[in-house]
Amino acid sequence: MANIDVGNAGDLQSQIEEVEALSSIYGDEWCVIDEAARIFCIKITDDIDYPKLKACLQIILPHDYPSAAPPVYQINAAWLRGPDRKTLSNSLEELYVENTGESILYLWVEKIREFLLEKSQSTDTVEQPEVRNMATEEEEVADDVEMPDYRTLKLNKENVHLFENHSSDKELPPIKLGETITERRSTFQPHLAPVVTPRQVRMVLDKLFENKKIASATHNIYAYRIYCEEKQSFLQDCEDDGETAAGGRLLHLLQILDVRNVLVVVSRWYGGILLGPDRFKHINNSARNILVQEGYTSSAATPGWSSSVQCLFF
Repeated sequence: MANIDVGNAGDLQSQIEEVEALSSIYGDEWCVIDEAARIFCIKITDDIDYPKLKACLQIILPHDYPSAAPPVYQINAAWLRGPDRKTLSNSLEELYVENTGESILYLWVEKIREFLLEKSQSTDTVEQPEVRNMATEEEEVADDVEMPDYRTLKLNKENVHLFENHSSDKELPPIKLGETITERRSTFQPHLAPVVTPRQVRMVLDKLFENKKIASATHNIYAYRIYCEEKQSFLQDCEDDGETAAGGRLLHLLQILDVRNVLVVVSRWYGGILLGPDRFKHINNSARNILVQEGYTSSAATPGWSSSVQCLFF
């Protein structure tokens, strides 16, 4: 019985952290229907600025989610029926199987958004060019009005001085490069380094920007998480670098994968063709690929660095 109670407590804490992250990422789109019963919903559109298709994902979180059970869900959309509904449901179920035991809601929401976008593009050939023209100058510098507020995920800058001049963080960590993803002339490349202090984060970023190609990227999006075992807490931060909302989404990926003591940078070279929400998918896929490549998992310590890092903050 004690093991069951511990497991349930762990699942509840995971649910609380996931719901807080989703609320931060999606803002007003995220809705709490019954917190005690763990019932929530989120409004999803194919495009943030010029939505054509909409859907509402309603979910109930069982007491043993995410460790042993999937969320109970229902997709509400008048236009979604027959083969389309079955295809989307199968996609969500496949995502759950591929990520059993992990927090899945963010992946589900973005998979539904991807489905809406594909459906919109396949059924709307008249208005799409006009919408793309209107959005041309806004994709790279998005309108802040409808974007979620990521400040709750950011590092408290007042604590930065507590990290300075620590004897164990003077060495430049090894930097790994991942495989590129290219679509419609845009190229995404991830970089990864193990870090234990913000000073090392700055060292890695400075080193990367010495490379003229990386420095000339349209965006260099990054996020990091540093774990203090003594305090059992995280120090984390993220940067959009002009790709509004991308840094927060990247940080959320690090959170749901529970990786620690790591910095991930995704460089994007914009090719002149709009990608819409796909750009977020490629940023996170690039990050996930290099995390897998370097052996990071939700339960593993950072490769090449001690899992019991001394507390260097607070």
